[in-house]
Amino acid sequence: MNYFQLEAKVVSRGAGRSVIAAAAYASCSRLYNDYDGLTHDYTRKHGCLYSEVFLPQYAPEEWKDRQLLWEAVESVEKTKDSRLARELVVALPSELSLDDWKSMLKRFVREQGIDLGMCADVNIHDPYPPGHNPHSHILFTMRPLDEHGKWQTKTQKEYLCKRGGEERGFTADEFKTAKTQGWEKQYMYQFGEKRQYLTPSEAEKIEGCIRTSKTPKSTRYGRQNPLTALWNSEEQIFAWRKSWEMIVNEEQERHGIADRVDCRSHAARGLTEQPTVHEGYHARKLESMGIVSDRCELNRQIRADNKLLRELKKQVQKLMKAVKENIPALASALETLRDNMIFLQYQLIVNTSQQEAVTSQKNLLADILAEYKNVKAEFKAKTAEKKELIAEQKNCGIHFIRASKLGEQIAALTEDIEELKFQKAGLLSQLNCQDNGIAARKQNLKKMENALETLEQQRAALSEQKEADKTEFLEIRDGIAPENMDAVMQEREKLRPDGRVGLVRKLYEKYKNKYSSATFDEANRQIDAELKEQPIQKKKRSISEQLKMPKQETPQPKKQKKKEYER
Repeated sequence: MNYFQLEAKVVSRGAGRSVIAAAAYASCSRLYNDYDGLTHDYTRKHGCLYSEVFLPQYAPEEWKDRQLLWEAVESVEKTKDSRLARELVVALPSELSLDDWKSMLKRFVREQGIDLGMCADVNIHDPYPPGHNPHSHILFTMRPLDEHGKWQTKTQKEYLCKRGGEERGFTADEFKTAKTQGWEKQYMYQFGEKRQYLTPSEAEKIEGCIRTSKTPKSTRYGRQNPLTALWNSEEQIFAWRKSWEMIVNEEQERHGIADRVDCRSHAARGLTEQPTVHEGYHARKLESMGIVSDRCELNRQIRADNKLLRELKKQVQKLMKAVKENIPALASALETLRDNMIFLQYQLIVNTSQQEAVTSQKNLLADILAEYKNVKAEFKAKTAEKKELIAEQKNCGIHFIRASKLGEQIAALTEDIEELKFQKAGLLSQLNCQDNGIAARKQNLKKMENALETLEQQRAALSEQKEADKTEFLEIRDGIAPENMDAVMQEREKLRPDGRVGLVRKLYEKYKNKYSSATFDEANRQIDAELKEQPIQKKKRSISEQLKMPKQETPQPKKQKKKEYER
């Protein structure tokens, strides 16, 4: 096992998920969800080797049955966006046995879940073919238990109380003591046209002050249970990752396996390679059906880039050992590093172009969606205002002047509403959708934001590698004795044509018909300027040299109809 994976997700109703469904999938079993009346049957799914529920000290023993455990979780959570469980997906070392996996997972859930008061549902999957992707699904509860085995609250109402000029939050129990110390709850009062939160003692001093609400002023989200806050913190996720890293490495060391895993990111470890993205079941399913998945295609590209970078690094390392005062080796090392930098600079130019294109589309789409949101909100407000005025006009009775003024206001609002309808229709036309298609456009915007984030990560990795190559290049060039400089340059001139052919071939293999000779020339120019080198005049190639160059196909692209918001 030479990779680390611990993916932490939340099973939430707000995302349309059910913990009963998640538990049924993880255990390859059939479970019934009383909350929505659905039965989730995954008994036909293969590859589940082990399933067990682990409980903390105070949990009811009957919760060993996962049906009862997750029913209890579903029933205690009342809101439509409740967070039901924390799901961890961890990769298991393929070199170890099922018993080893069980031992590792039992230790992990005991130290990082059960001892903290969580219930844990642990399942081991080893899908076909065996050994290619062993992993575990772990479901942790997210609501603490008290010493009587009852669920604790995740949050408590926190009242914003006042004493003098000071404001402080108290729970209901805390307020009983705070009240004796002079703290008062605040309520909404109205005096004249002004509405304001006041304490009862403050309201008594204001003439004509009327209390308009029975609900005291409170914090928006209440006070979170300290245990819940801990379990939902980034520190807890890092603790899980660090603990799993330690358990895996200790187990592999015990079995004499040299491989070690590291829970840190590539950036934290100082690696220049780009990390791959998680593909997931659906992406691999599409690939098995012969459909190219964006995630799988991105990973293939990342692996190809990383492989090429590793090969280039090996070449540079070999050349660095032989450089010293060997003129051919010095020239070869410098040309190899220069070619590496041109290869990376070409990718940076393409990356910049892609970022600019996606940013332009994203900004345009975001502006249209923002304007649509404002128009829709204004339309809703004016429609509601018009309804209120119509209702008021009907009740005017003999107050004809008032009715006439209201009629004028209604007519003006009607014109405004029609104008807003026209604006809304225009915006929908630009988006090329109806009202029910706005959600899809927002998803498109999110995809563009994700694409920009990926491009920025790629840009950072490419820039870092280019800077490393530049540093090596300058160290070698600056270390050449002045009397050898002309000889090294002559040797580099001999190597340059073949290096150019090989570099163009690599770029063509990577970009196919999207390869651009103009971009290649620009990358050459930029690198020469960065290295402060005079470009070598290109000699006319012989027929045999021209045949070595890959032919660039330039098919005429089909004209595609632009989307409305791109015009």
